[in-house]
Amino acid sequence: MRVLYFFLRFIGKKSLTFVSESGTAFILFVKSMRALSYVVKDRHLVFEQMYEIGVRSLPLVITVGIFTGAVSAWQAAYQFKGYLPLSFVGPATAKAIFIELGPVLTALVLAGRVGASIAAELGSMKVTEQIDALETLAIDPIRFLAMPRILASTTMMPILVIFSDLIALIGAFLVSNMLLHISTEVFFNGVKEYFIVYDVLSGLVKALVFGATTAIAGCYIGFETTGGAEGVGRSTIKAFVISSALILMNDYIIAMVLF
Repeated sequence: MRVLYFFLRFIGKKSLTFVSESGTAFILFVKSMRALSYVVKDRHLVFEQMYEIGVRSLPLVITVGIFTGAVSAWQAAYQFKGYLPLSFVGPATAKAIFIELGPVLTALVLAGRVGASIAAELGSMKVTEQIDALETLAIDPIRFLAMPRILASTTMMPILVIFSDLIALIGAFLVSNMLLHISTEVFFNGVKEYFIVYDVLSGLVKALVFGATTAIAGCYIGFETTGGAEGVGRSTIKAFVISSALILMNDYIIAMVLF
């Protein structure tokens, strides 16, 4: 009975912490949305973050995209062997990339780069009392720090996913053509024949949600950082873990709604 008591108390404390943190993160999101009324005036902050989150992530997105397409085509061919003609490798790979692999893998990789980076940056400002100094000067930290990052991440993630989808398709074509000996006409005619715009749009909807989730988690954890340099390190890891978990949870929920 004693073990059960401690187990239930542990679950209860964790549940209360989860509800409390979710509520605080939601309040941060609402305040950031209210700060959107200053977006024109603060556009230089948004553009800085769009460059940092979007443009500087392109090399990583291209690397992930080409290997995502390559391994998808190779494994699709392995699964089709003996059951389906290899001409279906193109459309099957393209659908998997547009609906699932492009948005999810891109978001997971960027959770490590963007989410952890935001948490580390804001966490460092928190422990060195720079955020307190902003508040002392009557400067709203949510308007100048959170809103530009959340807006930039939400808008740039779909653009990065489009790049990732195209690069992954090229990677799938290269493997199909060079290693599986599927001709260019067969590959792209198959992709074109089974192409559905809704597949791409559903992937972009996922990207919007993933981008917002990653930035909100990074900002919330950064603002809550305590404990000096060690605390910043913990916040960085926590931001990556929580962002990744939320991305996968949101992916399931969106898939249930859209398909």
